[in-house]
Amino acid sequence: MAAAQAVEEMRTRVVLGEFGVRNVHTTDFPGNYSGYDDAWDQDRFEKNFRVDIVHLDENSLEFDMVGIDAAIANAFRRILLAEVPTMAVEKVLVYNNTSIVQDEILAHRLGLIPIHADPRLFEYRNQGDEEGTEIDTLQFRLQVRCTQNPHAAKDSSDPNELYVNHKVYTRHMTWVPLGNQADLFPEGTIRPVHDDILIAQLRPGQEIDLLMHCVKGIGKDHAKFSPVATASYRLLPDITLLEPVEGEAAEELRQCFSPGVIEVQEVQGKKVARVANPRLDTFSREVFRNEKLKKAVRLARVRDHYILHLATNCNATGAQQPFMGFYFQTWHPKGQ
Repeated sequence: MAAAQAVEEMRTRVVLGEFGVRNVHTTDFPGNYSGYDDAWDQDRFEKNFRVDIVHLDENSLEFDMVGIDAAIANAFRRILLAEVPTMAVEKVLVYNNTSIVQDEILAHRLGLIPIHADPRLFEYRNQGDEEGTEIDTLQFRLQVRCTQNPHAAKDSSDPNELYVNHKVYTRHMTWVPLGNQADLFPEGTIRPVHDDILIAQLRPGQEIDLLMHCVKGIGKDHAKFSPVATASYRLLPDITLLEPVEGEAAEELRQCFSPGVIEVQEVQGKKVARVANPRLDTFSREVFRNEKLKKAVRLARVRDHYILHLATNCNATGAQQPFMGFYFQTWHPKGQ
């Protein structure tokens, strides 16, 4: 019985010890364990595999992928980083730039500004095309000139009072529709995601006047097209109490973990510790520094349960767009 439990732990858990980590390698390949059928079976994979959305808001997405190994989880992460298309500034036509920011640096900064536009409504621009069309290009104009504020107090030293338009923000970018784009996209739908991104600072007499062309692209061509700021995954924590922890030891145990992981309850007048939400733990392994408690807890991670977290830069339609792209790129590569 003990041997069977040890084999099951080796197959399903990565165990964190005081001085190392056990069972880090995948061992469930055909023929490795007697009595286990580990041959690949598509029906079994489809039955066990699932995706659970845990958190979704305008800027982030967290979801679980259950029933896979690290290679597949990492493949999905790389798809999100490099294969999901977005719109970004590709070409900058500088008519006048007398600011202290060089043309090349200014163009690079503009390329990293997230654009609120659904890339599914545009085509990729053909290589070698110099002029864009309404089906593959978005055009923005940036024209700002700094002047002296005639109404500023004479003894003022605040640039916000002394100058007009001395800070160039993304709110100064104006969408210039091409062809019939004005009919296809309602006013306000094509714009920078954030209107308060600082592009440059000016002083009286300095001016920026340029035209931007935004095209559809993917992250493996340039990082500016990546729809996610970060994409990471981790294994689901599994915390098991090997013996009852009561009294003051229960409070000590709670302090060894991240808030919300261990809960202390009153049971028949005694404080008793229980595992409330192991998902919240970061596995600092602080409990192993406590001589009284380190043998009362087993720390592990579920081998086939991956928690993926995305922080989107909100290109296109917020956090939903990277997830939709992730879904269509993986399960529906032809958009079926």
